[in-house]
Amino acid sequence: MRSLQEIDWPSLTRGKQFYPSPAAWQAELLYFLFIDRFSDSKEYGGFGDMNGAIVAGPTGERTTSLFSEEEHAWQADRQSWFEAGKTWCGGTLTGLQDKLGYLQRLGVTALWLSPVLKQVTGSHDYHGYGVQNFLEVDPHFGTREDLKNLVARAHEAGIRVILDIILNHSGDVFAYQGNYRYYYHAGQEWPVAGFRTHSEDDGTLPFAPIDRDAYPQAWPDGAVWPLEFQLHDAWTRQGEIRSWDSFPEYLDGDFLSLKDINHGTGPKDPAMSWDILKSIRQFRTAPALANLAEIYKFWIAFADLDGFRIDTVKHMEPGAVRYFSNVIHEFAQSLGKENFYLIGEVTGGRKHAVNMVNTTGIDAALGINDIQDKLEFLAKGQRSPGNPDTDQQEGYFDLFRNSLLDNKHTHQWYSGHVVTLFDDHDQVGVKHKFRFCGQQPNSYQMLPIALALNLLTAGIPCLYYGTEQAFNGADQRTEDDGYSDVFLRECMFGGSFGSLQSSGHHFFNEEHTIYRLIHALSRLRREHITLRRGRQYLRQVSGTGTEDDFHFPQPIGGKLRWIVAWSRVFAGHEYLCAVNTDPTQSLTVWITVDHCINQAGAKMTCLLSTDPSDLGMTVDIEERNGSAVCLTIPPAGVVVLHQTLPI
Repeated sequence: MRSLQEIDWPSLTRGKQFYPSPAAWQAELLYFLFIDRFSDSKEYGGFGDMNGAIVAGPTGERTTSLFSEEEHAWQADRQSWFEAGKTWCGGTLTGLQDKLGYLQRLGVTALWLSPVLKQVTGSHDYHGYGVQNFLEVDPHFGTREDLKNLVARAHEAGIRVILDIILNHSGDVFAYQGNYRYYYHAGQEWPVAGFRTHSEDDGTLPFAPIDRDAYPQAWPDGAVWPLEFQLHDAWTRQGEIRSWDSFPEYLDGDFLSLKDINHGTGPKDPAMSWDILKSIRQFRTAPALANLAEIYKFWIAFADLDGFRIDTVKHMEPGAVRYFSNVIHEFAQSLGKENFYLIGEVTGGRKHAVNMVNTTGIDAALGINDIQDKLEFLAKGQRSPGNPDTDQQEGYFDLFRNSLLDNKHTHQWYSGHVVTLFDDHDQVGVKHKFRFCGQQPNSYQMLPIALALNLLTAGIPCLYYGTEQAFNGADQRTEDDGYSDVFLRECMFGGSFGSLQSSGHHFFNEEHTIYRLIHALSRLRREHITLRRGRQYLRQVSGTGTEDDFHFPQPIGGKLRWIVAWSRVFAGHEYLCAVNTDPTQSLTVWITVDHCINQAGAKMTCLLSTDPSDLGMTVDIEERNGSAVCLTIPPAGVVVLHQTLPI
């Protein structure tokens, strides 16, 4: 399709049964992946098909064997390996479909896919954020039918599909005059040479609706499509952003070489940049924004998608986000998707994220208050978990309490509106980037703690691909920090850019210790609604059990080598979760539990422990600090208890 006018809406929707939305997204476990880095369907050994049967090989098509750390780690030439990671590696939609059984058994219930739309020809935009054709799948990944088939097979496996989408910008589809880099300056519109035929072309196509007979090179790989975006007023044309926090520069400037789409007009007075409601009231929608809404309505209907993750919300007018949210929600509801989820990448602190969710109509926020940093470094014993005795928002657990400060009537509000994760694909603001396991040699030992915090605390948990195989990508350079995010994007299927500086061997190992732990955590979460929906309380702990010795754990000298415990409480049930941030020794402590639910003399039973010998053990509830239990937590370990119910 070259134009939005070619969309046949009746054939897309008439008589079609669409996959329903979940009742509550906090019950889901999300899994984010780069399609280019996940699977090329050539792997064998170590993983099963949808029925659990091990996929055998080698065969004519399956030629990639399972990775062995002893044999394959650190064997690739580092510079060649790094260069391979800067461009397309070969993952496909059919390869992803081939791994749905692996993901289902891991416990994943919703896939968050990197953008799939066609990229600028000749670019290295394997990540998908440089769109050239908004109505087509990039041929590196496959076809539109491949996307539709993937979603259908995922739904059969009980897995929903969220697509990462871009509203703020396109790829580098046109050149400014002289093919020079122009920079934002006081709202100045800069002259444009023309649309590009391919990456780095001088702009040899007219900057106007293109006559394909006169310029046959424009279709399908040149300019931008659909043709509605070939109008000059579809673009702000104000050059690259240099001051990323300067209003309105961060709204109207180009995102580096990616060209900013004109969504409409709003107030430009920097003194009013804080007033989201005024921005929304005064916003006037431009045709390009309405066209973007039509495009993404098409993809919902065509592929039966379940949600969108909206990239770079910070760089969009709040009024534009609100318009898009309303249009998409109404359309999805017309298809029977009552809870089609819109997750926005929102930066700028907790209160700003809450305001954006409340006022624009998106359903949840990513990037709220440095969740990744607080979660990761709490697990590594380098951050406070928070302190309910103060109003400071210093720790991970502080993010989810006292929502009255944000005008929410219940402290459960955050559970359904904040996505929690730690490993991340770009780590904005960090120069030399690393995955959780890539920071230092003992990071791997602390990974179970991070996973317990991620899956067993409030919010919508999201895993980053490769975490289940303890990927340890890290930029170990000290001078240059260019392409640092490449180190976070290793190939699950091996290829020339496998994790642990390897090549030619895949990582779909269903027997990996971390894979099995996530399987156990996700199953526990799935079987116990309290761990998905319950209220959350950071608990006081004590080394002695005496009344004046119970405290919320805090770092000493910048290090926290102690027990962090929290409860999830729902409908009269309490689940106690505890982790030990000391990687060298077991710790025995007293942990406070809810006195009304757990009276002295009752017992709690161990449902999960990183020490298998603890499973099924019971502990007595004693009258200490109200009510408390005495627990021993293994080094860098995790334990989950539930009150023992009478028979």
